[in-house]
Amino acid sequence: MNAEQLEKARSGAGFIAALDQSGGSTPKALAMYGVQENEYNGEEEMFDAMHAMRSRIIESSAFTGERILGAILFEMTMDRQVAGMDTADYLWSKKGVIPFLKIDKVQLMKPMPDLDALLARGVAKGIFGTKERSVINDANEKGVNAIAAQQFEVGKQVLAGGLVPILEPEVNIKAPNKAEAEGQLKAALLAGLDDLSDDQPVMFKLTLPEEDGFYSELVNHPKVVRVVALSGGYSRDEACARLARNPGVIASFSRALTEGLSAQQSDDEFDQTLDTSIEQIFQASKS
Repeated sequence: MNAEQLEKARSGAGFIAALDQSGGSTPKALAMYGVQENEYNGEEEMFDAMHAMRSRIIESSAFTGERILGAILFEMTMDRQVAGMDTADYLWSKKGVIPFLKIDKVQLMKPMPDLDALLARGVAKGIFGTKERSVINDANEKGVNAIAAQQFEVGKQVLAGGLVPILEPEVNIKAPNKAEAEGQLKAALLAGLDDLSDDQPVMFKLTLPEEDGFYSELVNHPKVVRVVALSGGYSRDEACARLARNPGVIASFSRALTEGLSAQQSDDEFDQTLDTSIEQIFQASKS
């Protein structure tokens, strides 16, 4: 793994931009951006439109390594180019932003028989780490433990491939026993960390908790590079307010980051809107 990127991931300022919407969430993300389904024909044109949106964000003067620590990419985004350069290379060499790759398939992660090959491609493309998401919908200890165990299992495979994993066991913000599920999850994650060696650094991407400062043990754990938070369906204002009450945790927002951006905006309007969003999330992450 890249030592300079690892050091920045550990101690750098800023937050992680989640630019990793995939097939199922892409039409909604485009619609919120002002590109309707009747404006593209089929999946290929849909992903072309999505890449154009992501490229516009990445190339914006507001999007730099001074406030953006890293960016999580969809596989197709990794394989495409921004301004004539591979996306991950552009992010790091031109913007000073650490590139991560989304590898999950949704909910309890589906088997990934081609993961080793994908990791090798990621390394070749200049990717630093990965992000793998699964979802917890209720406080079922057996289920929570199974999700945590799978996260660490995949994380170890990622580490063996030379990348740093972001483990993302998301607790649904609408879970009926959200706080209880978060307690079960924290216990499972701390237990999982005990099984890692000192040279197996991991990151966590977690739902903003009901109890402020709840994940401080993970934030301060020597094997944890960083704890980041997903917006999880909260508005940007609500997500930032909750984030600011959790010292040491930084944002990794997707929809909350792009809130207010539109394909119809001029470049100046787009950059100003993005700058406002980035500054709000950056300040909450500093808190």
